Amino acid sequence: MKNDVMNYALEAANPYLLGAYAPVFEEVVESNLKVIGEIPKDINGVYVRNGPNPKFEPKGHYHWFDGDGMLHAVHIENGKATYRNRWVRTKNLGREEAAGESLWQGLMGKLAANMHLPFNRGVPLKDTANTAVAFHDGKLLAGWYMCGDLYEIDPITLETKGVQDYNGTLTSKAMAHVKVDEHANEMMFFDYELTQPYLAYGVINGNGNVKHFTKIPTPGPRIPHDLGITENYSILMDLPLIYDLQLMMKIGRAIPVFKKDMPSRFGVIPRFGGPEDVKWFEANPCYIYHTINAWEEGDEIVMDCCVNDDPTPQKELPKGASAVEKLNEYLRLKAYMHRYRFNLKTGETKEYRLDDLVTEFPLMNSQYLGRQSRYAYNQRFDLSQTLRFDAIVKYDTEADTTQTYAYGKNKFGSESPFIPRENAQSEDDGYVISFVTDAVEGTSEVVILDAQNMNQEPLARIELPQRVPLGFHGCWVNGDRLFS
Repeated sequence: MKNDVMNYALEAANPYLLGAYAPVFEEVVESNLKVIGEIPKDINGVYVRNGPNPKFEPKGHYHWFDGDGMLHAVHIENGKATYRNRWVRTKNLGREEAAGESLWQGLMGKLAANMHLPFNRGVPLKDTANTAVAFHDGKLLAGWYMCGDLYEIDPITLETKGVQDYNGTLTSKAMAHVKVDEHANEMMFFDYELTQPYLAYGVINGNGNVKHFTKIPTPGPRIPHDLGITENYSILMDLPLIYDLQLMMKIGRAIPVFKKDMPSRFGVIPRFGGPEDVKWFEANPCYIYHTINAWEEGDEIVMDCCVNDDPTPQKELPKGASAVEKLNEYLRLKAYMHRYRFNLKTGETKEYRLDDLVTEFPLMNSQYLGRQSRYAYNQRFDLSQTLRFDAIVKYDTEADTTQTYAYGKNKFGSESPFIPRENAQSEDDGYVISFVTDAVEGTSEVVILDAQNMNQEPLARIELPQRVPLGFHGCWVNGDRLFS
């Protein structure tokens, strides 16, 4: 199968199947990895990252979002590191393993080809659990960007334990970007559908049950990707990127439409509120893939995120443009650091850009999630044909300064979690960690940086036994949470 997939990739000339994106086909475990420098002794835990990695030759035109979920992890303890990778054993991957081939066409394929297969969120697409990972109440969870099942993963072995339904209390699907309040030990999530009332929101407590669940009407089917949380509220999104059902039926593809004449709407809801408690705020049209943080400040809710003013292709494609050219245009993310202020008393919205640099995939110190924070660690885009991260940019939103660590020539990184230092004295007292892949040499490593001195060389570089393809979202789980 290895050769079959690679031959297909070469024939298709799809950049998301080649080079630094090319899938790997071995599940590897290797301990006592070579370290250049020294891993700080107070780093104990696991760094896990999710991303697309098709196991079988794709059917039709491959979109980067189509690949089967694969987790890559480095477990660090007492200055030693162990690497392993595993596919997320979803129900759909199980069906394909039984068949010995791909069954679904992806986002760029014809929906009609999938009509005999299981539907997900009203669309015949494959739930791959390839998007993000989160850790809550002793459980590592992998999820899908279109709302799907949450798969529980063993955080050490990466074994898929199965769909987590929280003792039967989770009866909906859930977005991959769940939000965990580590202080309250609660996890907020949302779900969306193509049928009324379109949006749902819930809270899972630390006892392994859905504590709160409510449905929230929106004017039509939307495609939210993330949410914000504060200590007492959640911020839901009704953005003008929509599924036009008539257009979907006409063209036979699940292609969203951006309505430039529609405002963005943000619904601020008490953590355990219902639809009658939502306060809606209007703002300029945009799309938001990822929030950074939100908090309460007097009468206002403050939310920082990466805002894309227009997620549609930015240039006119020539007549007869290839599917790959179209793919590349639809994958462009031109997002900027942005701040919203929603006044709960007056209903006023204030918004302003924080930086003109194109960055995305932001992370911050998770201990401050929902509380006022000043630092974010974003990925800077290599503004070439495909999506690649060429540097980490640390934002200090109070001092209005940045620090940058560039991965190096032909090297591209991954979403980079923050690791708190033992007995940390400040929000940025700790480390930043990232998978880095050399697109020319075909090698990968993990870099560990001093979060307060991001411009300096890494404290440690951990050489990996195989290449880690470029991927999506990751998280750090501290050792005291792993075994508590």
